[in-house]
Amino acid sequence: MVKQGDKAPSFSLKDGNGNVVRLSDFKKVLLYFYPRDDTPGCTSQACNLRDNFPKLKGITVIGVSMDTSDSHKKFAEKYSLPFPLLADTTGNVCKKYGVYVQKNMYGRKYWGIKRTSFLIENGKIKHIFDKVEVSRHAEQVLKEA
Repeated sequence: MVKQGDKAPSFSLKDGNGNVVRLSDFKKVLLYFYPRDDTPGCTSQACNLRDNFPKLKGITVIGVSMDTSDSHKKFAEKYSLPFPLLADTTGNVCKKYGVYVQKNMYGRKYWGIKRTSFLIENGKIKHIFDKVEVSRHAEQVLKEA
C-alpha cells in the first residue's frame, strides 16, 4: 500500500458517462475506493459526501470501484451524486493503491476492495483514511484538509 507522503500513483479511468478522468488533471483530490455500487455502506458513504459537498469546496471528490461505467451511472443518478465515479474494472488502480486485498466474511475468503480514501494534494498523498466512517466521512476529510 502507498504511504502518506508518497507520490500518488497516476491513472486514467472512465466515469459513468464514458469520459476519461486523470488524477493529474486535479490539484487537491479526495480519492475514495469503495467495494460496490448501491450497497448499504457504499451508499451511506456516497450520500454523506454528497450532502457535505459544499463544505468540501476546493477538494475534487472522486469515487473508484471495480463496477462498470454503466453501474456507476445508475448509482450516481439514483442518489444525485455531484462527483464522478470511476470504473476500475481490471482492478489495476486498486492494486496500485494497495486497496485490493483478501477479505474474510463468514469464513469465506475472497478478494475485494478495502474501503480506503486518500487525500491527495499536488500529486502527493497528504492523508490516508483506512478506517472510514461511512456516515461521517466528510467530517473526517475536513479535519485533515
